[in-house]
Amino acid sequence: VFVGISFSWFQNNLPNNFFQKKTYKNVYKIVAILDRATNPSFKEVLSRIETQEECRNLPMISFLILPMQRVTRLPLLMDTICQKTQKDLPKYEVCKRALKAVSKLVRLCNEGARKMERTEMMYTINSQLEFKIKPFPLVSSSRWLVKRGELAAFVEDTGLFSKRTSKQQVYFFLFNDVLIITKKKSDENYNVTDYSLRDQLLVEQCDNEEQNSSPVKSSTPMLYSRQSSTNHLFRLTVLSNHAGEKIELLLGTETQGERARWITALGQSNDRRAKDRTTLTQVEVIRSYTAKQPDELSLQAADVVLVDQKVQDGWYEGERLRDGERGWFPMECAKEITCQATIDKNMERMGRLLGLETNV
Repeated sequence: VFVGISFSWFQNNLPNNFFQKKTYKNVYKIVAILDRATNPSFKEVLSRIETQEECRNLPMISFLILPMQRVTRLPLLMDTICQKTQKDLPKYEVCKRALKAVSKLVRLCNEGARKMERTEMMYTINSQLEFKIKPFPLVSSSRWLVKRGELAAFVEDTGLFSKRTSKQQVYFFLFNDVLIITKKKSDENYNVTDYSLRDQLLVEQCDNEEQNSSPVKSSTPMLYSRQSSTNHLFRLTVLSNHAGEKIELLLGTETQGERARWITALGQSNDRRAKDRTTLTQVEVIRSYTAKQPDELSLQAADVVLVDQKVQDGWYEGERLRDGERGWFPMECAKEITCQATIDKNMERMGRLLGLETNV
């Protein structure tokens, strides 16, 4: 009860953390533009405040981020206290109740913040799409963005006497239940050319022979160079698109890692969830990382991640130990854990934290 009352501020305010940071950045940009024409008073006042002893030379933006970062560490702290408390003492039960309470708090904060961010993103994307086909009702409280980005699509054009393969740029918006296929109209506007429910998608990586040959033949060295930069290929089969038709797409990415990320996202495979976690490589984060794409994982120093995939061009995909969140992150941010005793303790801790009954 004490924990629930004392930390109610987090539950009420942290879901708005996304909008707080966004508003701060927007205000700072506007003021920066105005300052060039008028005076730098805002920046001077802000800098003066940040240098005060109470702020410890931290920028204002850190005070919007730190509360969320700190509260997510509370279950780890309480779990450590529980493990170091004798089980036959009365305070052990108090520690267990506190662990359940802070775990529930973190779960509610994460869910609230995630919902706010997803809702904002959904409305923004919906305003940027222009349907050239039958419109799809995109905005929904149960829908969120999984991955977005530009891909090369290799299309076969059949002429009167020959067949010719051409390369086109397409832009995908992949949500948890639907794929929207578009062509970029401008930096923030897209023409929708097709869409399909996600359960109508089949994805497979092209074999080595297909990867080593460019889908588009050209005698021009410069053109061939551009084509070769997107020869990390995979096939996407849409069993039923917006018109109820089956289509097949040969798609290319510029890096091996990006292809792996698209295959993982489009394939919605649950095979990795069935893996024995004890067989997975564990890494410890040595440098914090902030996710830049929806399929990436934000990490703090000392976080432990169970690695599912490793791509040669420098990316891991895995599951964060403290809360089970999944995503991609750069290899350079983490180092592999080799001590078996540490690995075993981490697995025990993960089992406790993810198995907690949070209905306190």
